[in-house]
Amino acid sequence: MSSIPRGYRRIGDNRVRELVGRGLEEFTVGEIIEHRPARTVSDMDRSMVLALTGNPAPVHSDAEYCERTGREHLLVCGITTLGIVVGATVRSTSGLTTANLALDDVRFTNPVNVGDTLRAETEVLAARPSESRPDHGVVTCRTVAYNQRDEQVLAFTRTFLVPADAAPVRDATSY
Repeated sequence: MSSIPRGYRRIGDNRVRELVGRGLEEFTVGEIIEHRPARTVSDMDRSMVLALTGNPAPVHSDAEYCERTGREHLLVCGITTLGIVVGATVRSTSGLTTANLALDDVRFTNPVNVGDTLRAETEVLAARPSESRPDHGVVTCRTVAYNQRDEQVLAFTRTFLVPADAAPVRDATSY
């Protein structure tokens, strides 16, 4: 086992570990990350978020209401869509984050329904050392999500804090 695929690190003889997240030095401004796998939104996703948030809007929970107001399907709540898409980005961006600092310019650009399959891509906009925490860096990314018809459904900018050097964090935590 001589070469190690990108996204893994050697941890022993004939053994590699999948990487989660990045340190500051691993971000390149302008890089675009395509997140995989895509994720099909289920009715369980829709229902669970409504139960967790207590959202009473009938457009998300009442099929009769939707039908009588001209909507063919229950609308998936925006927070469900946002959660699925942010979750899809974590492994390849903020998996080692110390803190989320901002979620800005959130735009829900097309409706999402149960059965839609979402995919996302993230562009690294900025990556700099933290002014207040010298062992960390501040990364800002723009993420855009699309459905199975390649229609944009969501876009947002997210800023988070990552270790300046991921190696000591990975060694200390077995990540």
